[in-house]
Formats: sequence, C-alpha cells, structure tokens
Amino acid sequence: MGKTFLIYLFAYLAGSVNFAIIIFKLTGKEDPRLSFSGNAGTTNVYRQAGYFWATVILLLDIGRALVVAAVAAHFMEAQYLPWACFFLVLGNSFPCFHGFRGGKGVANYLGFTALIAPWATLIASAIWLVVYGIVRITFIASFFMIFTLALGQAFTLNCNFSAITGVLAAFLLILFNHRKNIINYRKTCEPLAYTKLHSKDNEPM
Repeated sequence: MGKTFLIYLFAYLAGSVNFAIIIFKLTGKEDPRLSFSGNAGTTNVYRQAGYFWATVILLLDIGRALVVAAVAAHFMEAQYLPWACFFLVLGNSFPCFHGFRGGKGVANYLGFTALIAPWATLIASAIWLVVYGIVRITFIASFFMIFTLALGQAFTLNCNFSAITGVLAAFLLILFNHRKNIINYRKTCEPLAYTKLHSKDNEPM
C-alpha cells in the first residue's frame, strides 16, 4: 500500500510540472494561462506561440507520461496502472507548483496509454485526425481520442474492476477539464440551430 501511494504521489508531482508555463517563462513570453482559453496546454500554446513550441510542449508531455507509466509499470500491479494515469492527469490539471491551474491532461493521457496499450494509441491518434478533419474542432476530436484510449486501457488490463474505475476516473476528469469548451460550443450551436429552424419555417410551401 505504501509503495502504491508513493507511485501515485510521484505521478501527481510529475504531472504538476507544467512545461508550457516553464518554457514560456524561460523564453520571456506571457503566462499561457492569461490568453485565449486560459489553458496551459498544447492547443493554447499553438495559438500563442505557433507550431514549433506547441510541438515541443506536446513531446515533453508525452515523454513525461511515458516515464511515469514505465515507473508505475515496474513497481505496481497492472490493474492499478490507470490510477497512476489518473494522478498524472490530476497533476497536469491542478498542478501544485503552478497555483493549481494547468492543462487538460490529453497529451499526458495519450503518452501514458502509449506504453501500456500502444495499439490503442495508434488507433486513437488516427481517429483524432479523422474527426478533426471532419469537424475542425480540437476538443471534439480529443473526446473521441480519449474515449478510444480509455477503451484500450480497459481491454489491455482485462477489464479488471480496479482498472475500469481508474480509467473512468481519468476519463471523467478530462471531460470535466473541457467543461468550458462544451459550454461555449453549446452557446455557439444553439443560435445556429434556432436560425436554421426558423429559416425552414419561413420557406414558402
């Protein structure tokens, strides 16, 4: 039990190191949480600093997640790995080193799953590309990807109860992190739906 707690603590603390905030500070840029979505993650970095820095942050997040997954896999039973993933995402979302305001955990979830269910990571990445190509909305494509990754973790770990609860906890946390995206998307869609409905009502018979 003590070793498991230490791994969870390690995962949370590792996730609490936000590369976007650190790199922006080192390069003299404004805190990424002060602009656009207010999120210290890859998408918001892209909006503020372009492809290069967004790619750097993405690779650092994925690399960190791979390290955490490797440590957890070495010291823990497989059924508890999704909970290590949850605490990694929790740290990224609410980092103790950055005022408990961080990212949304998508890249970390992707990197962690890449080690324990690489086949699911490949499928999920392909799904992200397809969905984004259709809807052109990042967070919707991410939902499809995260759902696929969650299924991959669950099936790889034989749908063990502990594994499923950990997978579900991480999945719900990432959904919670996107609550503003969901609210804003609904606000955008409702007027469009209303306009389309009334334009049909006004069409001549």
